[in-house]
Amino acid sequence: MNKITRRTVIASAITLSILPKSSLFAQAPQGWRKLPTVPYKGKQDDISFVDVEHGWYGNGEGKLYRTTDGGASWQKVWDKPGTFIRAVGFADRQTGYVGNIGTNYYPGVTDTNPLYRTTDGGETWQAITLPGIEKVPGICAIDILPVKRIFQGELRTAHIITAAGRVGGPAMMLRSDDDGQNWRIIDLSAHAGMILDVKFHDAKTGFVCASGISDNGEGDALMLMTRDGGKSWQPVWRSKRKLENVWKMSWPSRKVGYASVQNYDEAAGNKRVIIKTVDGGKNWRELPLIEETGLREFGIGFADEKRGWVGTNKTGFETLDGGKSWRKIEFGKAVNKIRVIAKPDGGKAVYAIGSEVHRLDLG
Repeated sequence: MNKITRRTVIASAITLSILPKSSLFAQAPQGWRKLPTVPYKGKQDDISFVDVEHGWYGNGEGKLYRTTDGGASWQKVWDKPGTFIRAVGFADRQTGYVGNIGTNYYPGVTDTNPLYRTTDGGETWQAITLPGIEKVPGICAIDILPVKRIFQGELRTAHIITAAGRVGGPAMMLRSDDDGQNWRIIDLSAHAGMILDVKFHDAKTGFVCASGISDNGEGDALMLMTRDGGKSWQPVWRSKRKLENVWKMSWPSRKVGYASVQNYDEAAGNKRVIIKTVDGGKNWRELPLIEETGLREFGIGFADEKRGWVGTNKTGFETLDGGKSWRKIEFGKAVNKIRVIAKPDGGKAVYAIGSEVHRLDLG
């Protein structure tokens, strides 16, 4: 190495060492980048960010990690053996929720509390308790909806929190309309066998990804909609096949939404599909993803109405035309949740969690 090259390398190393960790992402090449997280043996299910810097993710060993620099580094803030962290949702830097899958589904899970709340950024957690909570064995998804309300003459932001589950059933939901102070149980067992995801657009209009019955071997995929805050539910899409469920959904706008359809049929020639709505969820249609035996869909996420991703047990997929066509990409296996976060400069940071955690910067 000549003197000029050596000086250039040293100068570059010094520059990187004095840059804030978050600014290192601006120096990195375009594309998905693997973040420095603790290795995990299986699929990790959820990640939540309140802004581009502050986020949390959990795993099936009951470990919760926090970042304050956009994923450049992570700190373990909670460790509860026997808990399977299936869902994570934060309202702000201090207040958040984690959902536990519960007992009698995965081996080694001993925690019977379905939902926890923190008010100190994840350092300590308290189990949500209310009469009848034992009817809710576990949680698979958390939705946090900010709403504007007038309180003592002031306009404030409050949050409606909805936690739903679980895989394997029964189909139950916990809902708080007052920032987690009070809760009620919503029983959807008359409509579905299990709930895999939940999303509310406003206090009244919401959706759940589901399966018709609790046994994946017999169930058909199902999307349910409510227009009255969960008091009543109507099916807006149902597959014509068995061995399926609607796994996760993504809404890049109020009108346009997508959902992944998980298929357990290993027969050759069985097509994998997603579903899409362009009228706010009233109607859905199937779009082909790929025809590949043994491939199973997990998470789905869209940065806008055209560009989005699907995670599977084998690889990732990307579309640039609203799901009309897809190409394989690499952003880790078993991506189960994809979060799109607005950046102060007008761009977006996309986080994908599965066996690993990856980040993509757009704009």
